[in-house]
Amino acid sequence: MSVTTTPQLHHDTELLHKMDAYWRAANYLSVGQIYLYDNPLLREPLQLAHVKPTLLGHWGTTPGQNFIYVHLNRVIQSYDLNMFYVAGPGHGGPAIVGNTYLEGTYSEVYPEITQDEAGLKKLFKQFSFPGGIPSHVSPECPGSIHEGGELGYSLSHAFGAVFDNPDLIAACVIGDGEAETGPLATAWHSNKFLNPITDGAVLPILHLNGYKIANPTIFARITHKELKQYLEGCGWTPYFVEGDEPESMHKRMAHVMDQVIEEIRDIQSNAREKNDATRPHWPMIVLNSPKGWTGPKFVDGLQIEGTFRAHQVPLQIDDEHPGHLEQLEDWMRSYRPEELFDERGRLLEELAELAPVGVRRMGANPHANGGLLLKDLIMPDFRKHAIDVPAPGSVEAADTHVLGEFFRDIAKRNRKQRNFRIFGPDETLSNRLNAVFEVTDRQWDARTQDNDEFLDSDGQVMEMLSEHQCEGWLEGYLLTGRHGLFNCYEAFIHIVDSMFNQHAKWLKVTADIPWRKKIASLNYLLASHVWQQAHNGFTHQDPGFIDHVANKKASIVRVYLPPDANCLLSVWGHCLRSRHYVNVVIAGKYQAPQWLTMDEAIEHCTAGIGKWHWASNDGETEPDVVMACCGDVPTLETLAAVSILREHLPELKVRVVNVVDLMKLQPASEHPHGLSDEAFDALFTRDKPIIFAFHGYPSLVHQLTYRRTNHDNLHVRGYKEEGTITTTFDMTVLNDLDRFHLVMDTIDRVPKTGDTGARLKQELMDKLQEHFVYIREHGLDMPEVRNWRWEPTHE
Repeated sequence: MSVTTTPQLHHDTELLHKMDAYWRAANYLSVGQIYLYDNPLLREPLQLAHVKPTLLGHWGTTPGQNFIYVHLNRVIQSYDLNMFYVAGPGHGGPAIVGNTYLEGTYSEVYPEITQDEAGLKKLFKQFSFPGGIPSHVSPECPGSIHEGGELGYSLSHAFGAVFDNPDLIAACVIGDGEAETGPLATAWHSNKFLNPITDGAVLPILHLNGYKIANPTIFARITHKELKQYLEGCGWTPYFVEGDEPESMHKRMAHVMDQVIEEIRDIQSNAREKNDATRPHWPMIVLNSPKGWTGPKFVDGLQIEGTFRAHQVPLQIDDEHPGHLEQLEDWMRSYRPEELFDERGRLLEELAELAPVGVRRMGANPHANGGLLLKDLIMPDFRKHAIDVPAPGSVEAADTHVLGEFFRDIAKRNRKQRNFRIFGPDETLSNRLNAVFEVTDRQWDARTQDNDEFLDSDGQVMEMLSEHQCEGWLEGYLLTGRHGLFNCYEAFIHIVDSMFNQHAKWLKVTADIPWRKKIASLNYLLASHVWQQAHNGFTHQDPGFIDHVANKKASIVRVYLPPDANCLLSVWGHCLRSRHYVNVVIAGKYQAPQWLTMDEAIEHCTAGIGKWHWASNDGETEPDVVMACCGDVPTLETLAAVSILREHLPELKVRVVNVVDLMKLQPASEHPHGLSDEAFDALFTRDKPIIFAFHGYPSLVHQLTYRRTNHDNLHVRGYKEEGTITTTFDMTVLNDLDRFHLVMDTIDRVPKTGDTGARLKQELMDKLQEHFVYIREHGLDMPEVRNWRWEPTHE
């Protein structure tokens, strides 16, 4: 990228006056959105009938964001920048909506919101109004990749957006309240992962306006020196713009904007011309302006501007506050709308020219509508990594280790087009995805030492010990049109529950917005799961993320629990090709029996659920019992239980049903993957006992199946919040998910087992006691458990 120097535009008094007028226009539109139902240009005296009956919105951060937007517009024009805007203070919805309207983008995607007085009226009325748009920055707003409810994630999203986007600058506005959140405090360190040669740049703008909803902010109450030292300690070069007098603030902001843009371009040019990825201290801006700037100074004797009282709606307009209507009119007229809009209600041409054009407008930047840029991954054939399975259970493999070889090939094939990354909190090796490091390293732009492994300034693996950070990076990467996945320990994915919530909501809303194009799915690989955390203990044992996911919109969420490596490969072959979903895949990382050939696995995973004929003995007749399983360890324990039943109760007709796609359990009316009632009944019968061994909490299976005909006969075993440091098998025993309990459950529910069943049950109870003693003496599971294999004679 060549460096261009602009004239000293910040000294151009005429231009600054125009920018101030543009800012006034944006502020006027913002106030109008919060308050006005009619009379959008105040061409008649303001009346109570012109004001919305319910006032909702947030004013406090809005004028500062408008100020930032107009100054970013100038540098985009001056330097021909590819830049878009990440609005961290989501409460500034009026600002982003108003600015995208002024630049013309809003009317292009919503033609009914015209650039005239009638369009202004619609723009104002729709804001935070039934049938309209939310009061936050939302998916409905062009130029946004970040919803107002996502407090704390803006900087992570911004960095995710610029990875592998060398010409992009993400201008990230961070509220000083937002800066107090854990995710944002962590995200300052994203600069240690940014390659100035191959990645773009993030320009953080810390919007220091002093208050949250009702309290002062920490950054506003520490000294200038302390704040500067903090930001410098995080690796940034902060530039301060402080004050409340518009003329001097415009001059200072323009001067600083030129400085930081030229510094970014110098950094990138130096790095790219010299092939030097050494980490620089990137510039950032601290904008210190009053909360509610340019709004009412006092209302009812209380100070508003510069206090927490400016956060939401500074003036209540109703019969109980008769003087407020006049105060609102004075406030809005202080922006002098007659100097800003022509007789039709259109922004004056001389002001409209201040906005960039085409895709240089921040509201129209294609990176903020990532589906426009999305290219398919170059996918290797996952079948080449198939485990040879001569007979069910005859070989063992570590499922995620096999998957790592598939991910390795994807990383290699997509290296050139730079649109695939793996994210995780220092667990890629622990989750056995070792093979990816044969072709790439972790991206890292801090110091290295001789004993470090797999660190490079240009890696495709992103690791930082913060689930928030990894999730935010990945979301930003996906939202701007790329592909990736997040691998994590199952128990700790809960840390990003709220981030998953917001992304799922984003996908749900954008799926119904015609101009929003679908993006690659958010893919989770949860390994080191609840049944494989014997050495880490109770803190690492929690399968509840599945429950959290299952409550989201059925059109968006998918949950897969493949029972072996070939099924895992098949599932990921699908997930990485999918669009606009959240895919959660749970898999084991230790050596375990392999059940299906690759062809069988593809057929099984395509169906998502099915009877395993080779493990069943009911033929084409009704079974006495259905042994169902979902998850790798529950599948193992179910098959071990079936082998015991075959040996001791050979007359019992057993049907084995394995579930890969959890949502198959729901009715088709509730989830697009759900089985019809007829198909469900054909698998699970209408009246026979079902013993269901489940990976997670048993209640979830009941939640998904409560409408099914045979639900009353469904008995689910799963995790019931029992755990400790123990053996792998003992984890299943503690939660009654082991083979012995599954057999006893069957005996209890199938009367025909009679005395033989009763004797077998007593033997198994004795066996559980033997197990208890054995593991405490030897520290290992009993040989008959460790060495158990599925015997072909069972088939």
